[in-house]
Amino acid sequence: MMRCFPFSIFRGTVPVLLLLLLLFVPSCRQQAEREEPASEPAPPSTWRLTGEAFAPERGTWMPAEGDANRASAGWQLDSAKGSLLLDLQVPVAGRYRLDIYSQGPVGQVLWLEDYVDNPDGRTYNVTGNLGPASQSGAQHWQRDGLPLDTGKHPMRLHVEGQGARIDSLRLRRLVALRSQPEPLVQAMDGSQWQLVWSDEFDREGLPDSTKWTWDLGDWGWGNHEAQYYTLARPENARVEDGLLIIEARKDRPSANADSMTWSSARLTTRGKHSFTRGKIAIRAQVPPFAGCWAAGWTLGDAYRDERSWPYCGEIDILESVGWETDNATGAGLAHASVHTRAYYFKQGNHLTSTLPVNDISTAFHEYAVVWNQDSIAAYVDDVHYFSYAQKESALAWPFDAPQNIILNLAMGGGWGGAIEGDLTQARYLIDYVRVYDRR
Repeated sequence: MMRCFPFSIFRGTVPVLLLLLLLFVPSCRQQAEREEPASEPAPPSTWRLTGEAFAPERGTWMPAEGDANRASAGWQLDSAKGSLLLDLQVPVAGRYRLDIYSQGPVGQVLWLEDYVDNPDGRTYNVTGNLGPASQSGAQHWQRDGLPLDTGKHPMRLHVEGQGARIDSLRLRRLVALRSQPEPLVQAMDGSQWQLVWSDEFDREGLPDSTKWTWDLGDWGWGNHEAQYYTLARPENARVEDGLLIIEARKDRPSANADSMTWSSARLTTRGKHSFTRGKIAIRAQVPPFAGCWAAGWTLGDAYRDERSWPYCGEIDILESVGWETDNATGAGLAHASVHTRAYYFKQGNHLTSTLPVNDISTAFHEYAVVWNQDSIAAYVDDVHYFSYAQKESALAWPFDAPQNIILNLAMGGGWGGAIEGDLTQARYLIDYVRVYDRR
């Protein structure tokens, strides 16, 4: 503060005083500015990485000197307000591997959301939960099989628990999406069924590679499933004695070195054969144990990643979950469903039906759908128990376009439920898959 002096002391020197004031006041202001402590910038609620921060030749995001979003050696995420936004441009559609290197406390959980700006308000979790971490410090998280279509992917990396520091992320393509062949379009205007395609599983060894493709990965498959779908591994899928055996095994090391997790197989005709209309029949025997989720179904060829579903359409020919099955008697339930954008389970209005089967896990049964131009009907051993005929819009009926067939045995997940604690393996047996037209 400047001291005030009586004006009379400086009588006749006013011009000099004014000059001194003009020189002194700016100097005081500058000194105050220098001495005022600098305020800390508010930590951002999100770090945003754009395509410029992504090194496509390495497939890696890394914090770099000069990066305005850089925090220490990485990006610091807080569970209350932090996230990492990634604007990714995918050059080739396919299945990808994600590696995340992080630092954090015990209990940290990460997960990656795709298409955060999707107009349907969906949450596309494409990793399942990574964690919880069993120890503090450096962590390496890995997920295989993330489905990513060509084009822009606005993503968000979420953190739960006490937070984490993200050091780097890496995406690497494992498998490119195969182009689809010309579909088999079945005539349905006759009275006699005629076989047009089948696999009778009469050749020992791995499944026929001219008919089946292996899906791979452990990204949760949209349902937080526990298994890793392996690639051409006979322990998980093989043909023996005229049967396709899909075997889930608790034989894969988990992120926690002191425990094991599940491997299994998922076979699809995608990229080899696809079908429009007809009768599709699967003769199978399902496992009974809690946590098992056996399925035979079709998925629209238009599926490219999670944003495609359920617009592409899905027909569930057979679904069976072990927690509904009596391990002693083998009695359980067969499920048939259809999923479309207008009707699907995540918005609570999907159309489905069940049929009790007294020996579903101890005997073979034929599960079939008849897919007509304007309706779909499901059967077990020729007993009709489900119909779908909603054609009020294209969102309700995507079934004028081709679908491919999928066979898989999932473990756990949103519908498979808790896995029996002492279970170490389960088998899903398929006698044949057949496609007919009607002439």
